[in-house]
Amino acid sequence: MSLKRTTVYLEEDDLHDLKDTAVRRGISEAELIREGVRLAIARNRVWDEPAGLPVFDSGDATFAERGDDILGETGFGRWNEAS
Repeated sequence: MSLKRTTVYLEEDDLHDLKDTAVRRGISEAELIREGVRLAIARNRVWDEPAGLPVFDSGDATFAERGDDILGETGFGRWNEAS
């Protein structure tokens, strides 16, 4: 992972809490800030946007309807909603 430098302005109380939390958790302030940024990004993600995952097209229009049967044929058993 390539890290880039940025500047963040914090209120004095937040900076104090950041320093205390970093010491208590035994991690750097920078790591705590990166964790917070990742959490903020996840919380603000727009979930109806494509996730960028590959799309699978089996070419079989009944594939989804036959999912339980297809999984059962693998020998791993059937999917059960109650599980």
